Amino acid sequence: MATIAQPVVYGERRPDRLSGTPRAHAVDRWIYVFTAASFIVIALAGFIPSSLAKIAAVQAGERPPFPLILHMHAVLMGSFLLLLLAQTTLVATGKCALHRRLGLLAMVLAPALVAVGFILVPTVYHAVWTAAQAAPPAAREQLQQLVLRVDNIMLLQLRVGFLFPLLLLIGLRARGREAGLHKRMMILATAMALPAGIDRIPWLPTTLPGSPLAPDLYTLLAVSPMLVWDVVRNRSVHRAYWIWLAVSLPFAVVVHGLWDTAWWHATAPRLMGV
Repeated sequence: MATIAQPVVYGERRPDRLSGTPRAHAVDRWIYVFTAASFIVIALAGFIPSSLAKIAAVQAGERPPFPLILHMHAVLMGSFLLLLLAQTTLVATGKCALHRRLGLLAMVLAPALVAVGFILVPTVYHAVWTAAQAAPPAAREQLQQLVLRVDNIMLLQLRVGFLFPLLLLIGLRARGREAGLHKRMMILATAMALPAGIDRIPWLPTTLPGSPLAPDLYTLLAVSPMLVWDVVRNRSVHRAYWIWLAVSLPFAVVVHGLWDTAWWHATAPRLMGV
């Protein structure tokens, strides 16, 4: 006789509910691997075409070579994305001891990535500003428009610079005591940097440069597989997403409020010391 603890099985089919099914346990393990892998796909889809075009421009003498700090940022960000994929894969395959040991690398990569990012922003800004000031009259107006766009992009960069380490810290503090919060926050922290790749995907519809709405919506779309699965699986929204929303929403309000305003265009150059 079937009991509550032993659900009825019809042939090889289980009851139509998620709890306890092998399929559900498999998705529990691999949804985070899928999300981490999709972040790498997004970065490659955005940065490969953009980088190839810029390399061609450098070779043609149409723009200066990339600064060293940009190469450092690319290596560190790529390494962090690969680390996230490796960590989620290790957990999915049950290699938790190696996952914990490898996780120490994040404590080195993350601070280095933040430090390099805060150096990269003024480096790029100064290069664009100097080019705009030194350009001949025929090209000056176009470059000055580029400066205004860089002003706005800096809002997104500053948001990443503050939110990425803050969310990462929340995730790392949960390491070892609250695995569910830890794994979600590590992915959600990394998602904050996705607009840098998303904005470079040429075939994606966008609201830029008029509004930063599209990058925010695409970031939400990028994390939606694990968010939707959480809701379907657990019949509730995990508190990691509420923390993410509570921390991110004030920054989003500031970014959207300052975007393309005269005050911000006057303030950004002063912040950059030009």
